[in-house]
Amino acid sequence: MPSGPASADAVRPPPERAPVYRLFQATVRGLSWLFLPSVEVRGLEHVPEAGPCLVVANHQSVLDPILIQSFCPRPLHTMTKSTQFGVPVLGWLVREHLLGFPVRRYQIDPQAVRVALRRLAAGRAVGVYVEGERSWDGQLQAPRLGTLRLLLKAGVPVIPCAIDGSYDVWPRWGGGLKRAPVRIAFGAPLPLPRLDDRRARERALDATGAAIIGALRGLLGNSHTSVDLEVGNAVESGRG
Repeated sequence: MPSGPASADAVRPPPERAPVYRLFQATVRGLSWLFLPSVEVRGLEHVPEAGPCLVVANHQSVLDPILIQSFCPRPLHTMTKSTQFGVPVLGWLVREHLLGFPVRRYQIDPQAVRVALRRLAAGRAVGVYVEGERSWDGQLQAPRLGTLRLLLKAGVPVIPCAIDGSYDVWPRWGGGLKRAPVRIAFGAPLPLPRLDDRRARERALDATGAAIIGALRGLLGNSHTSVDLEVGNAVESGRG
């Protein structure tokens, strides 16, 4: 078995009761007014109270994981770019207390998929960002094929989650925080099939990408469109 934080987490998922995680949530909620004029959260009733599920979000800003995990009613085990685990203190905090697990971006990472599936098998809620990276302009980008394959392999409820406004607060190349309202919306679970056969998953990628992007578009509103959103332009990020 490969060494490192991902394989260690795969053996023993963190317990669902995570006191530091809950403290983190309460702290962010309590202090968010300092840099956000408002945070509107809708659709919490769509997040299952128990059992495995995948929360699939768009990605506008570095703030997205902080805000989504803080306002999601369940602890969310989130795929997190692997470089963060090498940062002193932050890497330890994300790995040990904030339920993150590493994924290598822009390359095949079957270990991250295995960890996600094991967390789901343990009844956890797993969070992924379908674009695989922060938006360059605040608009929705093409989905990552590796993420779509995971959704089809998992066979669990898939909850679309749209975050809007965080790009205005802290864009990808921004020089600092700006005050702007943020909206987070959880949508109804998508009826995606579980496909164990790889060829069947490949055939279903277009329809799956269209369903995810369509749901996120609906939650975000018509202003968030992009010429790169055609599912045929989805980005290759690994096979599963």
